[in-house]
Amino acid sequence: MKKSILFLLITGFIWLKLTAQNEFEIYPNGFIYSDQTMLKLHHIVDSLNLKYKSCNLNQVYYSPYQTFGHIIVIDSTIKEAQRDIDKGIGFEKFLEKYPHAQVRKNTLIVKQKYDHYYQDAPDIEMVFFREHSLKEYFGGTIIKENKNDLYHHPQKNSWLHDYHGDYTDKLVAFYFPEAFQSQPLKAKYAQQIGYADCLIDTLTPKLKKDAQIGKFEKPEDLYCLSKIEKTALLEQIRSIEVIGYCSMDSKPRQHAATIAMLSAETANWEVFLKSHLDIMNDHFVRASDGDYAWGRRKTYIKELETLDINVVDLLFGIALTIENAATNHYYGSVGRIGRAIAESKDKDFFKQQLLQMISDNELDYHNRLQMYKLCMYLNYYNDNTAEQETTEQQLLYAVASLPNSLLLESQQKSNLCPPEDPQPTNFPYTTIVTYTIVLALLLLLWLINRL
Repeated sequence: MKKSILFLLITGFIWLKLTAQNEFEIYPNGFIYSDQTMLKLHHIVDSLNLKYKSCNLNQVYYSPYQTFGHIIVIDSTIKEAQRDIDKGIGFEKFLEKYPHAQVRKNTLIVKQKYDHYYQDAPDIEMVFFREHSLKEYFGGTIIKENKNDLYHHPQKNSWLHDYHGDYTDKLVAFYFPEAFQSQPLKAKYAQQIGYADCLIDTLTPKLKKDAQIGKFEKPEDLYCLSKIEKTALLEQIRSIEVIGYCSMDSKPRQHAATIAMLSAETANWEVFLKSHLDIMNDHFVRASDGDYAWGRRKTYIKELETLDINVVDLLFGIALTIENAATNHYYGSVGRIGRAIAESKDKDFFKQQLLQMISDNELDYHNRLQMYKLCMYLNYYNDNTAEQETTEQQLLYAVASLPNSLLLESQQKSNLCPPEDPQPTNFPYTTIVTYTIVLALLLLLWLINRL
């Protein structure tokens, strides 16, 4: 009896260990889509090639508005400092009067606008000012309502301040010696953005406009359905927005994978690509998201690389930041794109392009910093130690033309790691599952021996 119980426990352990390795079913072809689905995707791409060749790739795109400014943080005499700033005190005079203020000079500040959504209230347009650099701290941020067209105000020789009294009693102020500027991107970068917009199709959303938050259970035997049934089911699940309740909740990604599969089966390329890119970039809403769950969420870039599309231009097109983006332009996650590139068959080509972009003096500073971070994520997820060391040295040369005020204080050190964005844990999800099961088995075996 004991041997039978032990056998069942060991068998269960092996099954759980194997199933914990993959979040989606992996077919014999090595993809998360069957041969049948991949064949249909190939046919879709072949039939759409003429459309992509006729895309307008001559659109001019502009960098985000940016300038070099100074940042002040002060945690005493706050009201007096606010009054002086409102009166337009000069920067040097402010430093003389408040020598205890924390100061960061000549740092890059980028401004962007977005709509803030309030329940049962009109959307409010906000302006987001944020410091960007490679320093090892979170950049200063000020968010203001776009009153009196603040977004288009040049801000030269002016102050912007915000009082942070909710969590820490301090005043944060930006001083702008020069006006914000936006510059056109070079043709090759603009073509990558245009290609991404053309391939993704900014007019077709993944979910329906009236989608409601709801639950999702993956249907069984999807491949047995007729095309009419698949089309009806696709419309149904596109009407549901799935929210993750915790880090381990895989429902949002399962929902997107099901939409992607059904879209491919019904020749709906636009919805397929958005769904697959959401999986790659992990673009999902969760109530909480611990880093211990990140390792299991792969990017599945090879599913796209096997199709006849330019994956290099696609990923750069969604990684660059622009001022005049099309409505519903798809922006990727720098960390997730870096991980995808590390898993790509064209990893070396990607890296060379990134190094060139980082050192390109004709590219705006904000996008050069973005490409630097992307390259560091690529290196972080690369499991080849020798290649990592080589890339670290190449990065040191690539950043040589960036202003010193943007560089890491420890720039000459070889141990580069991703700044600002949180790093994935080295203690992956599958390891947690394995140890939990092992401990449970040991406890059960101890109880069996006590019987």
